[in-house]
Amino acid sequence: MDTKWRNRATFVSNRAEAEAFLKAKWIRELDYRLIKELWAFTANRIAVRYAYEWHDDSGNWFRSYGNENWEFAENGLMANRFASINDLPITEADRKFRWPQGRRPNDHPGLSELGL
Repeated sequence: MDTKWRNRATFVSNRAEAEAFLKAKWIRELDYRLIKELWAFTANRIAVRYAYEWHDDSGNWFRSYGNENWEFAENGLMANRFASINDLPITEADRKFRWPQGRRPNDHPGLSELGL
């Protein structure tokens, strides 16, 4: 089974396209910091809500808010991903996700604690 994604106005129909999509996303969205929160799950489906902060190559900062629904195949790979995302321009001073590049530290507040 292959994978199908919807991300904003981008529709991905296989794993090679998903990989190319992610590479382009991470070139465009710099210094990416993400917090996800599990919303619901059952059997092979998960729903999460999230926010992430990033800047473009001109130094413009954004906080992107979204919801994702994931469906997994029997082999554990993602079969479907549906994302709805909104981008909010913010100033550098308005950032809330301030940790070194990499995994969010365990003691950093989550979305609910931050009021997001």
